[in-house]
Amino acid sequence: MSKANTYEQDILALLLNGTAIANVADNAASSPITELWVGLHEGSPGEAGTQGTNETTYAGYSRVAVTRSTAGFAITSGGTAGASAKFVNDVTFGEATSTSTGTLTHFSIGLTSASTGGKICYFGTVSPNINYGQNVTPSLTTASSVNEN
Repeated sequence: MSKANTYEQDILALLLNGTAIANVADNAASSPITELWVGLHEGSPGEAGTQGTNETTYAGYSRVAVTRSTAGFAITSGGTAGASAKFVNDVTFGEATSTSTGTLTHFSIGLTSASTGGKICYFGTVSPNINYGQNVTPSLTTASSVNEN
């Protein structure tokens, strides 16, 4: 079963921007979250995973907070491809400070800054993959997106 295009946009806006869906869902909790946390992975976290699944551990890395609002995420209609969300600004991670190397293949958007675990809202592939090593500062650009379809 598929969702209607407008509802796909509504779901993304609710989760990523904190925008209510009239008569269905709101953001009226006593302390709604105001940030979502973006993580980098060296393999897919998978639909059953957490933000800690395959998360990179290079020296200098930590998850990055993105504002849960239209200042953090731009929601667009995707027509038959589904609605999508893109970062409003590049998301820049800490510089790799050791000589270890690896390849970043996925990113996640989740609910916690904790270094382990964390519920994933969305995840996607990093394309092109980011090869890291000493003095490399990984960044996701505003072209990075997730889809709701």
